[in-house]
Amino acid sequence: MKIYKPEWHCTFTVNEAAGAAASWRTRLAWRLRHWADRLDGKGRTVTIECNVEPTVTAEEIDTCLVKGFEVTHSLLNQLAQQAACEDVMRDAKAELFEQGPPR
Repeated sequence: MKIYKPEWHCTFTVNEAAGAAASWRTRLAWRLRHWADRLDGKGRTVTIECNVEPTVTAEEIDTCLVKGFEVTHSLLNQLAQQAACEDVMRDAKAELFEQGPPR
């Protein structure tokens, strides 16, 4: 009986700046992105490198990225809601948040 073993490889990297060993062209491109972000005043530039073997289509990768950003959006909404609730509680019940000696 032959045993089959599926093999795959996936790397996923998100960068917000050029690496230390980056070429001058890459460093210049990142400098321009940084300036564009500052001029825009909003947003954040990142690069995503995704290598998958066996090969999957760009459409499948895009679908996964969209779903990942939807999850990220949901998590950020939860964090914002928690922060808002904490702000209200700190205002309404400041005594609960006072730092005192441990009991």
